[in-house]
Amino acid sequence: MHEVHDVYDEFKHQLPDIDPQETQEWIESLDALVKQSGGDRARFVLYKLLKRARMLHVGLPPLTQTRYINTISPEQEPYFPGDEEMELHIRRLIRWNAVAMVVRANHHFEGIGGHLATYASAASLYEVGFNHFFRGKDDGASGDQIFFQGHAAPGIYARAFVEGRLSESQLDHFRREVVPGEGLSSYPHPRLMPEFWEFPTVSMGLGPLAAIYQARFNRYLHHRGIKDTASSRVWAFLGDGECDEPESLGALHVAAREGLDNLTFVVNCNLQRLDGPVRGNGKIVQELEAVFRGSGWNVIKVLWSREWDDLLARDVDGVLVNRMAETTDGESQRMTIADGAYIREKFFGTDPRLLKMVEHLSDEQLRTLRRGGHDYRKVYAAYHAAVRHTGAPTAILAQTVKGWALGPSVEARNITHQAKKMSFEELKIFRDRLQLPISDDKLTDDPPYYHPGPDSPEVQYMIERRRALGGFVPKRVVRGKPLQQPDAAAFAEFPRGSGTAAASTTMAFTRLLRNLLRDKNIGKRIVPIIPDEARTFGMDPLFKEVGIYSPLGQRYEPVDAETLLPYREAIDGQVLEEGITEAGSMASFTAAGTSYATHSEQMLPFYVFYSMFGMQRTGDQIWAFGDARGRGFLCGATAGRTTLNGEGLQHEDGHSQVLATSIPNIRAYDPAFAYETAVIVRDGIKRMLGDGEDIFYYLTLYNENYPQPAMAEGVEEGIVRGIYLFRPGEEGRRRRVTLLGSGSIMRQVLRAQELLQEKYDVSADVYSVTSYQQLRNEALAVERWNRLHPVAEPRLPLVTSVLGGHSPIVATSDWLKSLPDQISRWVGSPYVPLGTDGFGRSDTREALRRHFEIDPESIATASLHALALCEQYGSDLVAKAIADLGIDPEKPEPRTA
Repeated sequence: MHEVHDVYDEFKHQLPDIDPQETQEWIESLDALVKQSGGDRARFVLYKLLKRARMLHVGLPPLTQTRYINTISPEQEPYFPGDEEMELHIRRLIRWNAVAMVVRANHHFEGIGGHLATYASAASLYEVGFNHFFRGKDDGASGDQIFFQGHAAPGIYARAFVEGRLSESQLDHFRREVVPGEGLSSYPHPRLMPEFWEFPTVSMGLGPLAAIYQARFNRYLHHRGIKDTASSRVWAFLGDGECDEPESLGALHVAAREGLDNLTFVVNCNLQRLDGPVRGNGKIVQELEAVFRGSGWNVIKVLWSREWDDLLARDVDGVLVNRMAETTDGESQRMTIADGAYIREKFFGTDPRLLKMVEHLSDEQLRTLRRGGHDYRKVYAAYHAAVRHTGAPTAILAQTVKGWALGPSVEARNITHQAKKMSFEELKIFRDRLQLPISDDKLTDDPPYYHPGPDSPEVQYMIERRRALGGFVPKRVVRGKPLQQPDAAAFAEFPRGSGTAAASTTMAFTRLLRNLLRDKNIGKRIVPIIPDEARTFGMDPLFKEVGIYSPLGQRYEPVDAETLLPYREAIDGQVLEEGITEAGSMASFTAAGTSYATHSEQMLPFYVFYSMFGMQRTGDQIWAFGDARGRGFLCGATAGRTTLNGEGLQHEDGHSQVLATSIPNIRAYDPAFAYETAVIVRDGIKRMLGDGEDIFYYLTLYNENYPQPAMAEGVEEGIVRGIYLFRPGEEGRRRRVTLLGSGSIMRQVLRAQELLQEKYDVSADVYSVTSYQQLRNEALAVERWNRLHPVAEPRLPLVTSVLGGHSPIVATSDWLKSLPDQISRWVGSPYVPLGTDGFGRSDTREALRRHFEIDPESIATASLHALALCEQYGSDLVAKAIADLGIDPEKPEPRTA
């Protein structure tokens, strides 16, 4: 104790004590308590004092970890307003149908998959929400946004079946959805079930991250006066194993910092992930509690069912609480499958006081002691407290058993996640536990669905509860009306070009974005999203013009307050300045891009980022955005492997345009000039906000400054479709080539055109290819039509009609050669793609373009060699040109250098 006092004395000078004597008395009282009653008793008293301090609103930071018991004690539990017996019957119906659906699917189609255990563990967690908390959209409001755990989808389908929303035939087509509307998606997929699912969540970790930024975007809409979202709550259901994903917990501080008390995480802590225990040697609930509390969240633990309340009330010495705390999760899992005698010996037998505590309970009663996540009233109490908590988001940590009620061969076993079939005996045990009137002869590999009838008390109760809460969920509703298009003035300046003034396409885009923000028709619908790179992209004027969104406004005077462009935060700010988080920015992009369905409010997000940190870093989220039918513009700024000079290997992007082509509903463009960018954006606004197409755009923007040319007459259609003739070659030359260029490399291509004509008497037509992806997609569609209509007049792909017969062709870009190579088989040969295969590196643009062989000299050389392949130019002359142009034929290949 003397050492403790010495340590305390060291802090006297830093924190002056106005009453040292009183402080000393408190310390001596604690010393005496420890000495007389031990550490356990002292700990108990300290917990009580801390709880009382919180009740008295004494400003103490919360503990990051509390005892391993329910946060809400029995006397604090609210009145339960429902019919618990009826809801138990309903839950049993749904449990059975969820299992029947998966078992039937795998009986008829071996290996088609599906999951039994996740929903089995989480049924009570969902049913409490469905019957008492989840708000629907039938009243025209937004309702709640619910991010369902992907592997629990069978249970959500089973409920919809009992409600009458899905047919038996649809259940029998689980995971067979090639015929639209006939089957059910494996997981939540809005693209495949656009009237049912709202959010794709099975790419684990993305659901929790998206939920946080969805809750934030709800506040953004509210603060900007676009939509009253005060009554909308975001619920995210996730597993404890899912929390291993960095995305699951990576943005917890955002939710706490923004005070998102409209957000609730429900973590299904069944202590198991896909292969085994989450923390066999530890306690995942305690670990997660520390993470959430440390991040500023309100945490409610639901660990033990009501059967434990009496035992805990008898625990005057704290031995039961200590035993609960010291039992590892691996041991807890083992206890779940054990009989009562084993539990009595291994759990309670460690202390005579524990054995005495349960001597009145039979082995069977010990075996059936439940975990809190399966106790309806405990879960209701947690939800009730969560929706009333203010000032911070809430995490509910509910302890359950994976595969609960599925029988001894499945329940809590390490193979539980992979279980997709059940034997006769297993089905019989399951049926008996659920007390359903299904005869033994029906328990085959094709077990029947059970529906009590649309007029049954169970179904009527379900429908009444959903009616009282605003309608069925999940349910995706699109009510967003087409918006009037922006005024032509927003685009008017770009076709005129910049004259001799140099500007980058990033600068031009920023100018266009500012024009759109000022537009009377759609200006307030624009959502600029930037991951802390606004100054890099020249977008910092937006800070002053429309402000940075902050729920706190601006409570300080910024250091640049006296400058022309000060940093300005505002409650109604329009820019989402996300900080250094591309994942968070992408989550905001998703919330904004799906607002037309979620909130019936058309919003148009423009997410501007370092192109290297888009498709590559957040590709999973971008794919999910396509699944969610999101709309908006992804803008990869500072694009190109040679245009972004000086930044080096991990910044120079030469492949995002290729990666973008893998997403079916994206339209990927690589504009070279300001007017091309403007035409593409205008087309996108019309398609997305006017025509309601569920597509989104990827634009690559460059930071190289050069004079922006004026737009020629009649090229708009070619820009949108992917190709147009930018500058024809000179007439009268004996030889001709076709040069394709895009992005900032168009200027290298144009210089190569001059070289060929001036030095080698070769005429070169230069085409601007704004989208190889669009050209390829159109060609594939034409090819398919021709294949399926063999007696009809064959159609001609656009790229063939434009380039066919123009031989040879040299296609150059700042991207991998595989990008222009996408159209090679439709344009004849020789077709020579030039690009930036290999790792980037720091140097000047000129040096980098020579290194990757996409500079004017390399383009001219490739053109002459292609002519030689056509026997229009001598090989010896090509060799002489290589020497004249200063090209080293023996240097290492850039791809491997």
